[in-house]
Amino acid sequence: MLAKLSTRPTFRRCALSSSVGLALLGVGLPVMTADDSEPDLSRFYRQKVAWSKCEGVEMPKDLQCGKVTVPLDYAKPKAGTLELALARYRATGKSRGSVLLNFGGPGGAGVSELAAGAKDFMDLTDGYDVVTFDPRGVGQSSPVSCGNSSDGPAAVMDEDADLGGDPQAVLGRLRKAADACAKHSGPVLPHIGTVNASRDLDVMRQALGDEKLNYLGFSYGTRLGAVYAAQFPKKVGRLVLDGVDTLTEPLSEQGVAGAAGQQTALEDFVDWCVKDIACPFGTDARTAREEVVRLVGSLDKDPVPTDFGDEFTGQDLVGAIGQALYSKEMWPSLERALAALVEDGDTRPLLGFSGRGVGFRAGSATDGGLVDQEDVPLDNLPAALMAINCADDPDRPDADRITRDLGRLRAAYEQASPVFGRYRLAEYLMCYGRPKGTDFIRERVRDVRTPKMLLVGTRGDPATPYRWTVETARRLGDSAVVLDNKGEGHTGYASSKCVHRKVDAFLLYGSLPPDGSSCGPEEDRD
Repeated sequence: MLAKLSTRPTFRRCALSSSVGLALLGVGLPVMTADDSEPDLSRFYRQKVAWSKCEGVEMPKDLQCGKVTVPLDYAKPKAGTLELALARYRATGKSRGSVLLNFGGPGGAGVSELAAGAKDFMDLTDGYDVVTFDPRGVGQSSPVSCGNSSDGPAAVMDEDADLGGDPQAVLGRLRKAADACAKHSGPVLPHIGTVNASRDLDVMRQALGDEKLNYLGFSYGTRLGAVYAAQFPKKVGRLVLDGVDTLTEPLSEQGVAGAAGQQTALEDFVDWCVKDIACPFGTDARTAREEVVRLVGSLDKDPVPTDFGDEFTGQDLVGAIGQALYSKEMWPSLERALAALVEDGDTRPLLGFSGRGVGFRAGSATDGGLVDQEDVPLDNLPAALMAINCADDPDRPDADRITRDLGRLRAAYEQASPVFGRYRLAEYLMCYGRPKGTDFIRERVRDVRTPKMLLVGTRGDPATPYRWTVETARRLGDSAVVLDNKGEGHTGYASSKCVHRKVDAFLLYGSLPPDGSSCGPEEDRD
């Protein structure tokens, strides 16, 4: 999945048994036979989380922080470790354990998200400790980075405005970008990805003292939940997957689908904007859409400086717009931010959407310990998104394919969206030069034998099309129960009162809606 982040307006576009063998197979590691000894993970499963007050001036007083230690490489647990950051709100009622949240991305940091937007989840504290975490490579958990080098990923998108020039030049920049990411990310980079993150999730479950995993995952977090169900089916408690990811489409097709979805969301935003006298693109929708395309092209040709010493390009604008389009509630803020750019050349409001306005500095390799929140690299979100997506999919664009198909790929992406197409294509191309991805998700995550899981699909979702919910439910088998949210925006829990009620009822009381039931405007008025 590419650049799918938001789950609510304040979000910033995821006991060992025979499943261990499948997991090792999926990541290309040797499968143990009856005569082999499985790696000893007992020390990781014996740990308990020590909770304490979260450090930081903006951290809520009642939010507690902790950490768990996991192997860098599950096949070689003595070869090094990572510390993963956790945060929780304690149950206010009688606790039945923990419910773990993943806010999406890939690359979304759970600790900062929960600190910023806890109110959506406070009802769950009636029965649970509400816990979240920064996955490996994300946030405070050994964050990956590609640095602020001109050889980094931004160069792929910014230097060659149409990605249709000399393929060899594009390949050269892609190689430099991959090298820059490896240099700045440290030893975690080869071990990033959802297969390992799922195994980390099981260590967390045990460290929290829970026999079963209760889980609420949004967007990319649905991929993580589905992988967990395949790896640890006997440890599944109550799982909710909201904004369901694809388990089958290769990255190249995901990118086209994502670009098309975001283009539709942009056009809806423009139709809304031109009805307001404050819209910076005028009052005609067709002309306004053309103005957006021209603005992106103008900034790619002549970027404007920012307060952080770098430049704001057309592709930076595309990324910021893409994040803001995930919820209609963000449209007024996006309109004001675009007006500030068009009328005054002020990029600061748009930098806030992209996450670049928070003062994080460029990163470098970490040693496996937690980093302070203020030291999370500026580019951790896009760097982690690329690293995890590339690790999760064997659909690797090799040199021959890029040389042969670059023009065709560019045409397909730009047909899907004249605004988001090149940005999405660059995300896909960034997998060139990285280690081979796993086929575990595509080949092994199917027909899971778990308790019933609730899958929420939103009809107007710009990032995770509703058809992915249907397709994923079919792949997961009889365990999947689908809730059809007849609404707009990315995911349903924060935007639909009906979805919120049904998800809470399942997590708190085990009450599942009938498969195929729906939520709509009528139910939200109740």
